[in-house]
Amino acid sequence: MRKIILFMQVSLDGFFEGPDRDISWHMVDDELHRYVNARLATMSAFLEGRVSYELMEGFWPTADQDPEISAPMAEFAQIWRDMPKVVYSRTLTTAGPNATVVRDVVPEEVQALKSQPGGDMAVGGADLADTFRRLGLIDEYWVYVQPVLIGRGRSLFKVADNKAQLRLLETRVFGNGVALLRYAA
Repeated sequence: MRKIILFMQVSLDGFFEGPDRDISWHMVDDELHRYVNARLATMSAFLEGRVSYELMEGFWPTADQDPEISAPMAEFAQIWRDMPKVVYSRTLTTAGPNATVVRDVVPEEVQALKSQPGGDMAVGGADLADTFRRLGLIDEYWVYVQPVLIGRGRSLFKVADNKAQLRLLETRVFGNGVALLRYAA
């Protein structure tokens, strides 16, 4: 059975974005980008909320046409274009190529997706990830902790009444100080 992997970058103080959706503090150098590309290329789908999808769709489909772009970024542009995407949105009616719009997160439908053959699926976007977490649909958490304190912004996780005990699967530190914390639910 395929797994659903939460894939997010956060500041050390737990924010995935700063004020005004600022992510300029993300430290994604070539080493980290190559590592991320290798992991995401094996996925069978990206599961995204509308906001994350629109941000990604606004940049990645043509990013590799920029002659100044780094090789790892160009590689990810190809991964993005080729990867099937499921966009969870109540407002979008259509999405770009290789993307399907789904109105609501229905646990039985997500379980049906998980039972299909293929690679794991990456869930992105904090609101969607929070919904998946509350419904117990996340199998692994891949959290890339940036060595920065941004002080304020949007927290990765919302307040919840339930506690989730996780099991550490892997840690890795990159040359730029980013630390991967990989947990199983």
